[in-house]
Amino acid sequence: MGLLIGDVFRRAAAATPARAAASLGDDLLTFAELDAQANTIAGALRGQGIEHGRRVAWWGETTLAAVPLFAALAKLGAVFVPLNPRLTEEERAAVLAKARPQLVLTSIEALIEGDAAADVVEPALGEDDPHVIFFTSGSTGAPKGVVLSHRATFLRSFPGYLPGGRGATVCMFPLFHMASWSIGLGCWQAREELALVHTPDAESLLAAVANRRARRIYLIPAVWHRVLSSDRNAYDLSSLEECDTGTSATPPELVEWIRHAHPGTVTRIMYGSTEAGPVSTLADHDLQRKPGAVGLPGAGVDLRLGDDGGDADTTPAGESIRDAGPGGRRMGDAGPGGRRTGEVCVRSDFLMSGYFDDEASTAAALVDGWYHTGDVGSLDDEGYLSIIGRVRDVIRSGGETVAPVEVEAAIALHPAVAEVAVVGIPDPEWGEVVCAVVVTAPEATVDLAEVRAHCEGRLARHKHPRRLQLAASLPRTPATGQVQRALLVERIRSGIPF
Repeated sequence: MGLLIGDVFRRAAAATPARAAASLGDDLLTFAELDAQANTIAGALRGQGIEHGRRVAWWGETTLAAVPLFAALAKLGAVFVPLNPRLTEEERAAVLAKARPQLVLTSIEALIEGDAAADVVEPALGEDDPHVIFFTSGSTGAPKGVVLSHRATFLRSFPGYLPGGRGATVCMFPLFHMASWSIGLGCWQAREELALVHTPDAESLLAAVANRRARRIYLIPAVWHRVLSSDRNAYDLSSLEECDTGTSATPPELVEWIRHAHPGTVTRIMYGSTEAGPVSTLADHDLQRKPGAVGLPGAGVDLRLGDDGGDADTTPAGESIRDAGPGGRRMGDAGPGGRRTGEVCVRSDFLMSGYFDDEASTAAALVDGWYHTGDVGSLDDEGYLSIIGRVRDVIRSGGETVAPVEVEAAIALHPAVAEVAVVGIPDPEWGEVVCAVVVTAPEATVDLAEVRAHCEGRLARHKHPRRLQLAASLPRTPATGQVQRALLVERIRSGIPF
């Protein structure tokens, strides 16, 4: 026994065989069908030599067949390695060279068409064995494989993703992404449906809500903006009860837009990562009281602000908060005179086991049981976390590295500038572009050409801003008054008016 992913599907099939487990457009799988297909796939893969500890990569578009594949590999004790289908041939080759899978699948449907098989039980399988490897690029761009055990994957489905009532959850994430499987397992633990979409466009998401009578949807801010800007009158969205969102920062203006568009629903903001799993949640009743925050640490999560805060002031080492149950309760305070700012460090049972075949990166990220997120956070006097930016808050544009503080210092000398914050905005050509967010002095005006001309002779050309955003004010943390760069980036990417 133990916390094993295969048991999630066995139990759901035994308890509610006829209930919908997953859907994609007009296609539907019941829990009984899902479990039976998983057994068939497991039998076929075992016949190809796939067994406990072997790695199987899957490279393909979102398909319902990936769900029984996920379950089949869990039952075999094999390791699931999903790959982004948008990778170029060169990028895919780099990931496969790192993962060294025993088998690469580009089609799953043929495995399902085999003879029905009995349930597969791997006696050597333990809950600490690896179940999945999600590949993500680090700051260098080199692929890093995040290894999650059965136990970590199992537990991640509970804190924020377990539905609170009957009905489907619409998932915007593709199936190479950790969030899709965490949300899915939350549904399957509760014997509810995961409604997938081929692409996260407004029409597909709204149609899924209406057709599946979904009670919950989780969208990142940029996708929420896409949905809220569309014509929603053609869809019956009355089944929705939860409209959740989250990244490292969520604009308060977007939250108010969601609440206005869907009155009577609740909204929560969630913060986490592939490496850490769910970290914190801002509850619906705190949204207006704590704008810009990402909430309190979840059940079972220890959170502290480390002493590596980059340009930020740091908190005394060891400052931490522990949540002892629903709603959160802070057990420790900062030391006398401590500035409650620093790198967000997390300890919980949801953490990754490490980076696959990468001892150096693992040792740097996991120190004495604490995962160092690389995010700079701030804690207010009630223990609510806000994300300010990154520890090494640099912009990489066209292969060059730009320090925001250097650009800010130059732009701040312009007489029309009262306040300025510089951030990197993702760009398909440059990687990131330098963006200056400026609050002008009273009755003053300024444009991008003027700012760039001002930077001549003060900064190298690659450091000049390529984008200018005027703002009435800069978002700052209540605890320390520091600019929340992450929130600025999300506002700009989401198209939220300043």
